[in-house]
Amino acid sequence: MKKNTNRTIVLDMLDLGVWQEILSTMRKNKLRTFLTSFSVFWGIFILMILLGSGTGLQKGVMHNFSDAMNSVWLWGGRTTIAHAGYNTGRQISFKNDDLEFISNHYEALENISGRINLWGGAYSTNYRNEYGDFGIQAINVGFQTTENLKLTNGRLLNFIDIEKYRKVAIIGRIVKERLFKEENPVGKYVNINKIPFLVVGVFDDVHDGEVERLYIPISVAQKTFRPGTQIGTMTFTCGDLSVKESEALLEDIKVKLANKHKVDPEDQSALGSFNALKEYKQMQALFAGIKLFVGIIGVFTLIAGIVGVSNIMLIVVKERTKEFGIRKALGATPRSIIGLIILEALIITSIAGYLGMLSGISLLELIAKNMPASEFFRNPGVDFNIAIGSAILIALAGMLAGFVPARRASRIKPIVALHDE
Repeated sequence: MKKNTNRTIVLDMLDLGVWQEILSTMRKNKLRTFLTSFSVFWGIFILMILLGSGTGLQKGVMHNFSDAMNSVWLWGGRTTIAHAGYNTGRQISFKNDDLEFISNHYEALENISGRINLWGGAYSTNYRNEYGDFGIQAINVGFQTTENLKLTNGRLLNFIDIEKYRKVAIIGRIVKERLFKEENPVGKYVNINKIPFLVVGVFDDVHDGEVERLYIPISVAQKTFRPGTQIGTMTFTCGDLSVKESEALLEDIKVKLANKHKVDPEDQSALGSFNALKEYKQMQALFAGIKLFVGIIGVFTLIAGIVGVSNIMLIVVKERTKEFGIRKALGATPRSIIGLIILEALIITSIAGYLGMLSGISLLELIAKNMPASEFFRNPGVDFNIAIGSAILIALAGMLAGFVPARRASRIKPIVALHDE
């Protein structure tokens, strides 16, 4: 039955007379047709806006995850629990031997690096007569991978720079623009506190704040600016470890470092940490839930529109009872009646649905072009596969909306229809 009905619909779609009849019916009932179409239009329009907005929110938040997704960060704080004869309030500072300690004890770790921040006006930077107050960070080689630096010119720091105490630097895009203008900075010297550093590379990043920096070898900083072996932050990547495995590894590292620095392992303030992989997976799960919720709302909104179409088509069937009775009396088959009603519902839902989809996508494109990107919302849009799926859903919904009224029309007996008032 279903196969024959589908064939009937296809044949009706090729019949110009059927199209003329449907269009004539729609013109005679303009208000009814408009209200029916608008319910479908609004349902698919809202679905597109909700899905696009959810995508924009996800892109905005995920944009902040610019570092390596499997990176882990560790830093020292102040103790809040007395332990091993030490009072509270003791500052915990990592040193080079802490890097060596975790490097020797954990083979799964990659890109192990320390970082020293040389912030503030105490470290002036200039090139000839151009001056700037930029962030200066002293790092090991692995930090460049953790930070996901995008090299645009020259090279990055290497192990020889660290071992040979070379006074070299890589500079961010904004540093290059402010100090060197249109000049190529690679091979030239930039002064940090009047000490010349050879610029060997230029890098870029998705965040402007992270390209207002200069990176120099950590060994040079410890010898020139911060005598000693102290480092501010330790960072590394966890390879292919899962979230659970990386969390267990991080906890074990913190326990061992706590013992090494005579800190109570339960003292959360003494050793700070950040697991990017854990945060990233949590955000992915959150947005998957948001997408599901938004999709359910949109689908139910669309269903409400389809129910409206079905109800309107029931009214149409009632109004055209005599007409369908005469058709059957003249030899029209039930399948032809079903095909006619379903085709009318399909035309209304398809046209209104496609217009709603195009309007929703167009509005999202307009917002994306004119709304400034933020940390929480950027580039809203609908995935191409979702748009195609919505188009198929519209067609199926149109056929479903017309099926019940069409089935009722096909069962009308000619003798009953002719006596209908």
